[in-house]
Amino acid sequence: MDFLLVSVLVTAIVLGIVQLALTLHVRTILTDSAASGARYAALSGHSLSDGAARTTALITSTLPAAYAEGVDVDYGDYRGVEVVEVHVSAPMPVLGMLGPSGVITVAGRALVEEA
Repeated sequence: MDFLLVSVLVTAIVLGIVQLALTLHVRTILTDSAASGARYAALSGHSLSDGAARTTALITSTLPAAYAEGVDVDYGDYRGVEVVEVHVSAPMPVLGMLGPSGVITVAGRALVEEA
C-alpha cells in the first residue's frame, strides 16, 4: 500500500515538472519570436508588417499555428526612445498541449533604425 502511494506521488511530481518545462518552453519561444520580429521590423527599409510576418513564421515553425494568432506590432516609446513593440498573446498550456489553457502575453522591443 505504501509503495502505491509513493508511486502516485512521484508520478504527480514528475508530471508537474514536465508541465512546467513545457510552459517555460512555450514562453521562451514566444518571447524570442517577439524580440526577433521587433528587431526585424526596426531595421531600415522594413515595415511593421514585415515584423509581424517574421514573428508569425518563427512561432509557427515550432508551435501550432494557434499560438501565432495574437501577434500585434506597433511603434511605441520606451524611456523617450522610439521603438518597435511586438506583443504576442497566445494560449498557455495548463494541462499538456491538448488540455485546457490559459493566456500568456509577451512583448519584444527594438530601437528603430534611422536611415
